[in-house]
Amino acid sequence: MTILLDTCTFLRLALPQSKLSEEAMRLLALPSTTLFLSDVSLWEICRKHSTGKLSLPGEPRQWMPSRMEFFQVQSLSLQQDAIFRSGELPKVHPDPFDRLLAAQAIEAGMTILSPDSPLSALGASRVW
Repeated sequence: MTILLDTCTFLRLALPQSKLSEEAMRLLALPSTTLFLSDVSLWEICRKHSTGKLSLPGEPRQWMPSRMEFFQVQSLSLQQDAIFRSGELPKVHPDPFDRLLAAQAIEAGMTILSPDSPLSALGASRVW
């Protein structure tokens, strides 16, 4: 299964004392699961960290790549088709980061691993 990690799911995976659902832990343990983190999540984490809304154990430039390598998470670049798709999704959830992540998952045929139900309302395949 090809999984796109939601920003909050990546943080739950990478930070101590964070909780994942039983289904998330099951999927993450499967050898056939391939994990991706979008550049959109990288941007969101950097933005929140720079404004003081997100505390991390290190600076995002060093911390995020080290966590991605440790958990064998591949990078997913933002493509124009996903940007266009994000504007075409239903108007049920205004968060631009979530809209881009949902659009990327749809365009790439991935399932988003996320507790955030609005991603499903946008049309993305989501598990938690």
